[in-house]
Amino acid sequence: MKVKIRTSDIRISMPIPIRMIGFVVKLIPDIVFDDIKHYIPEPYNVLATKDVISVLLNECIDILKENKGLEMLHVEAVDGTFISIRL
Repeated sequence: MKVKIRTSDIRISMPIPIRMIGFVVKLIPDIVFDDIKHYIPEPYNVLATKDVISVLLNECIDILKENKGLEMLHVEAVDGTFISIRL
């Protein structure tokens, strides 16, 4: 998996082995998941936790390996900020 972040000030490109995805999710602060819950509809917002996301990703490792090269996230903002997550 490759994560690319590009702004006017910085350029970051991080390769992340698929097996480490669960570990990387555990490094994300809890406040990020709390913020995400506000944008998810009511019956599903309880699923936006570190533990649930980590379990889902660990269960889907085989599927992620089969779809190598798939771009999961592609965001380009007006100010030039660019974020890409590719398997």
